[in-house]
Amino acid sequence: MNTIRKLGLALLAASALSVASAQAQDKVAKIGVLAPMTGGAAADGNEMVNGARLAVEEINAAGGIAGYTFEVVVGDTQDQAADTVTSAFERLAGDRDVNVMMTGYASGSNFEIELMAEQEMPYIISANAAQTRDIIAPSPDDFPTVWSISPSYDAYETAMVPVIQQLLDGGALELPNKKVALISSDNPYSKTIMEGLQKNFEEAGWEVTSADLLPFGEINDWRAFLAGVRQAAPSIIINTDYLPGNAATFMTQFLEQPTDSLVFIQYAPSVPEFLDLTKDRATGVVYNMLGGVLDTPQNPRAAEVVGKYEAKYGAAPGVYGPALYEQVYLYADALAKVGDPTDRLAIGQAIGETEKQIAAGMLRFDPETHLAVQGEDAIPIQFFQIWDGKRELFYPARYATEEFQTPPWMK
Repeated sequence: MNTIRKLGLALLAASALSVASAQAQDKVAKIGVLAPMTGGAAADGNEMVNGARLAVEEINAAGGIAGYTFEVVVGDTQDQAADTVTSAFERLAGDRDVNVMMTGYASGSNFEIELMAEQEMPYIISANAAQTRDIIAPSPDDFPTVWSISPSYDAYETAMVPVIQQLLDGGALELPNKKVALISSDNPYSKTIMEGLQKNFEEAGWEVTSADLLPFGEINDWRAFLAGVRQAAPSIIINTDYLPGNAATFMTQFLEQPTDSLVFIQYAPSVPEFLDLTKDRATGVVYNMLGGVLDTPQNPRAAEVVGKYEAKYGAAPGVYGPALYEQVYLYADALAKVGDPTDRLAIGQAIGETEKQIAAGMLRFDPETHLAVQGEDAIPIQFFQIWDGKRELFYPARYATEEFQTPPWMK
């Protein structure tokens, strides 16, 4: 073989190697994130995207998965209206490199699950577990690619009464009567929880003095409801509207003339924005979480994830930063098993077979509902009380970091 021919073959080999290397580097699996980036829930949406991007940066820095690097692409669901969510879904689904989507929540009803199933799109979701179950449970085999890392929301409706009774029996809480006032905004998540709470309080012998329903959206004036509260003087007030701005306004207006009542607010106190808006006015407020960060010594994964988020973004996350971080890793684990992001059904099956410790607890899925399994040895419900700007876990006792304290306006 003459020198010129040898040189030519060497150049061809180098060229082929270079092309192969470039092609490997060009193998990108895009992760579609549906999130409310604008509107009243934008704080949640931005946190979702931050959590997903944090995980993607880590995975890419480690060399990717199965020869692929990841890229986050975002679909803004704005006010979670059906047309907006559908438009965001269609835009992401139109990208051939998007073979998985995830969210904390995209809509109030989770109707988009049907769209995902039609395209066999792997979809990992967190919120609105009751709606997810209602869609999937009648025919779980029709939704092989859809999985929720949130467990059943039944405990949001059923756990409150026994926890209150436990506090009363233990002497940690004293209440003047067995009256409870409830209020909600008209969205599937909040309304369902309020109705369930009403049923369970009534069955336990409590008098429900009100169960008001307001239009969903920004609420600047809660005073009409609070006027009724002051007249009825219930010992517990429950607001299941989940928007942090609304909850902050509610708490500010309650404290203008507080009653001798325990105040419980659904979800909103878990969002950092709520504490930013309320400052010390939040001290004493109670809330609970299903699928929130289980930041206890028994679950070091939570401290790991939260610590990484704080180091990256300079602020503690709420629920959805860690949730989307973990969702990206669920997809990465599935892709590592399957090897091909376009094999969507196999990816969905691999996600459904997950059993691992995540920031919220031990994750495994119920094959009948595609929800995370709920329980103290799985994903537990957690009750928190805000005190001096900190969220203190007081239930379940096995995970508690502090004891419940009587709110300052009740002393």
